[in-house]
Amino acid sequence: MHKLPLHAMLDPRRPLVLDGGLGSELAARGHDVSSPLWSAALIISQPDAIVEVHRAYLDAGARIIISASYQASIPGLQAAGYDMPAIEAVFTGATALACRARDEFLRDNPDCGYFPLVAASVGPYGAYLADGSEYRGNYGVDDAQLRSFHAQRLRWLDDSGADLLACETIPDLQEARVLAQLLASTKTPGWISFCCRDSDHLRDGKRLLDAVALFREVPNVVALGVNCCAPDLVSGLIATLRSVAGERLIVVYPNSGAQYDAERKRWFGRETAQQWSRQAVAWYQAGADIIGGCCRIGPEHIRQLTMRDTWRY
Repeated sequence: MHKLPLHAMLDPRRPLVLDGGLGSELAARGHDVSSPLWSAALIISQPDAIVEVHRAYLDAGARIIISASYQASIPGLQAAGYDMPAIEAVFTGATALACRARDEFLRDNPDCGYFPLVAASVGPYGAYLADGSEYRGNYGVDDAQLRSFHAQRLRWLDDSGADLLACETIPDLQEARVLAQLLASTKTPGWISFCCRDSDHLRDGKRLLDAVALFREVPNVVALGVNCCAPDLVSGLIATLRSVAGERLIVVYPNSGAQYDAERKRWFGRETAQQWSRQAVAWYQAGADIIGGCCRIGPEHIRQLTMRDTWRY
């Protein structure tokens, strides 16, 4: 198994800290992410806005930042009027913007003592549908359609210069199977992160363990995880993942605890950064190696993680 660079960055006293939500933070800063392309629409139109959010997470102490390519897809960008050269530029540009933020951070913090990593986001088919399908799975398409959807963008992101590939919010066993086949031929290490309804099941109702088993013989998948789920589910999900992870790391980045209304495209409820960071201690104790946040988790939440003196009760 490819162990670098993630394994080399681990500290036995604390987790490796990931960033928080990109699209939700852009929205919090007043940017319009209401189109079906979500934050990917800003890669070309407002690149500085994306760099600023990446930089905010780096300044908060994140050691890994995830690119803005989550919602980017060939059919989604074609529907928005992009031709193929422009579509490729979106994918490569997403990684380039994250790398630019890292370069600026290292220029301003030459003595930080570490080199942050850039993970290229690979979102699920459900994100392209822009109707909340990443919280349901069961898309009603065949394997060939899913393979066609993911294959070219994976190739672009694999060649983009990212340190990692982050296959995120995967809610569906069928999609996991297709990604396992495609990731077997990529050269960039990375992780697969699932979206789950409870501690044992994906959002489509299939067993999480069956999805994890698909990646047992995929050497470049160096971490397994969950994201875009309720914080209260995380400790149980870690226990399920840890039971079969072997040498693979465990990555978790749940939401804030607010609930998303996919029809109205609105979030309801809120937890403080301090409350969320206290929950993160339980995730570390349960066996998480990499901890960050997803929707509604901002730089202050990540700062709370990096400022924590102790990760033991």
